[in-house]
Amino acid sequence: MTRLPRTVAAAALVVLALPLSGCGLFGGDDDEQDVLDIEAGQCFVLPDEVQEQVSDLERVGCDEPHDRESFAVIPYEAPDGETDADVFPGDEALTTFADGRCADAFGDYTGVPYLDSDLYFTYLLPSPRSWQGGDRDVVCFAFDPGQRLSTSLRGDAPAPTPTPS
Repeated sequence: MTRLPRTVAAAALVVLALPLSGCGLFGGDDDEQDVLDIEAGQCFVLPDEVQEQVSDLERVGCDEPHDRESFAVIPYEAPDGETDADVFPGDEALTTFADGRCADAFGDYTGVPYLDSDLYFTYLLPSPRSWQGGDRDVVCFAFDPGQRLSTSLRGDAPAPTPTPS
């Protein structure tokens, strides 16, 4: 089977790259996992270099230090009125879809609504090339921008930080 790369949203690259002080987005060469086979509840370590497109990630146990945890894999649904599922919808449509659907799924997975959490999320999107191969899934990842995680976030997200009044 040919590995198809997936696109990482440009905004997500900026959000991820800055707080990591030079760490990259995804990848690695130890326990590689094809991005087309990711399931919710898996944990990953970031690679050494930021990549716009990735085909696999370094998977680790969620009880080991990790940078990202997948919390949802959501098939793309075209907005009402769009009917041709074979046509790549474009990065803007995929990003808009991912922003909304990952935010909605975040609370279901962690037990804390996204806006009440100290955690952030990002996602992998199908690339035009992987779309041609049938890839329609958005993969959502949760992370703590200030530190590595060492336990699963499933139903256990850190309590929100109180906001001064």
